[in-house]
Amino acid sequence: MQLTCLAVDDEPLALDLMRSYIGKIPFLKLVKTCASALEAMSVLQTEPVDLLFLDIEMPELTGVQFVQSLSHRPAIIFTTAYPQYALDGFTLDAVDYLLKPIPFDRFLKAVNKVYERAQLQQQHAAPAPVSSMPVQNSENEDFIFVKADYKTIRVNLKDILFIEGLKDYVILHTVSRKIITLLSMNKIMEKLPHHEFARVHRSYIVSLPHIEAIEKSRIKIKDLEIPVGDSYREEFMKWVESKNL
Repeated sequence: MQLTCLAVDDEPLALDLMRSYIGKIPFLKLVKTCASALEAMSVLQTEPVDLLFLDIEMPELTGVQFVQSLSHRPAIIFTTAYPQYALDGFTLDAVDYLLKPIPFDRFLKAVNKVYERAQLQQQHAAPAPVSSMPVQNSENEDFIFVKADYKTIRVNLKDILFIEGLKDYVILHTVSRKIITLLSMNKIMEKLPHHEFARVHRSYIVSLPHIEAIEKSRIKIKDLEIPVGDSYREEFMKWVESKNL
């Protein structure tokens, strides 16, 4: 699988770096580099891409404004020198947020995440009975069943770290593997015990017992940081306060 991509930045040196990095990744194909969001908008009208590397601080139209204007969004990786925009990036469901100067290993980690998601979508794109609703769950049950890869899989609730929404699918990130199933975030949330799981973002449900730390608008589980969305923050922070000593 090869992913087409577009790099957008008003700094020529930054574009040169992106061009160099992209050229080292076999599964990436650079369609074009653009010096502004308006130029990128023109390109996308005739040649849609799978992945957008996007600076934020640009003249005329910022990267955030550009993404908000798109009706059909490719995967987004923000590339910027300004850490204060990180929350905006995650609110827009960006795959990653890279701070300049960008080291190659950090770039590679971000694009691998995009590639992994694309593979999951491709594997489950063909119509087939790959998934269904979990069985009805009650507050005292400790597992659910989901259908994935043409079989029904038992998933112990204590093993779920967090759940990630991906269009019409969800990915259950467990302590030992990832399971993808055709299901909406709302539907799976209905089946989970609310004293153990909380929706903290449009794209994330977290296992409350697995939370290791909370910092500003980030939840740390294992080595991952999960954003807390604006519309979910108040209720989540009430739960946090109830646990404070």
